[in-house]
Amino acid sequence: MIVYQIVKILPEHETKKLLLEYSIPTTNFRVLANMGEIENLDMKYPVVLKVSSDKILHKTDAGAIILDIKSKEELISSYKKLKEKFPEETLIVEEMEKKGTEFISGVINDNAFGKCIMVGMGGIFTEIYKDISFRMLPVTEKEIYDMLHDLKVSKIFHGYRIKVDLKALIDILIKVSRIAEDVEIKQLDLNPIFLYERGAKVIDAKAVIGE
Repeated sequence: MIVYQIVKILPEHETKKLLLEYSIPTTNFRVLANMGEIENLDMKYPVVLKVSSDKILHKTDAGAIILDIKSKEELISSYKKLKEKFPEETLIVEEMEKKGTEFISGVINDNAFGKCIMVGMGGIFTEIYKDISFRMLPVTEKEIYDMLHDLKVSKIFHGYRIKVDLKALIDILIKVSRIAEDVEIKQLDLNPIFLYERGAKVIDAKAVIGE
């Protein structure tokens, strides 16, 4: 068990590095230490530029993200814009992912029940329908399967209207549960997860670690 003595909010890029340690698929991202690194950036356009900070929880509301950047020149201009607005914060650039069916997942540390894993339909469905399911950790693959089938939208896992990769989502949730076992997690948010016909990818993530 990795034990942290103080509570710390991990910004997006640090949380994604943690996910990659557990082979959880996420975006192709890079921390930009300075504007000069854009010159040799090895990424396919369009890209996304965003602030990765423990102080900013909602990037869109804060104006801390710029989408659909189509060229190096646009990226340089966007970098200057965000750096002027957030001079002390870390900027990351990542390839823009194709839209998938949105899910959310995460871990909470409840005072009564201990660590719990959650999953739900993402996007507008999260707020409107509150279609989410919980299980206490640790969990088995069968329990994760059942948790997903508690969701009102579970028909889509079997080809209703759209095709999604149920196995890929289960795999992510199993690995999330392993993180919760190994790391002193107070909270982990994966929002959104894009689920495709084949595969899945975590698009944004943040974590709170410590006692």
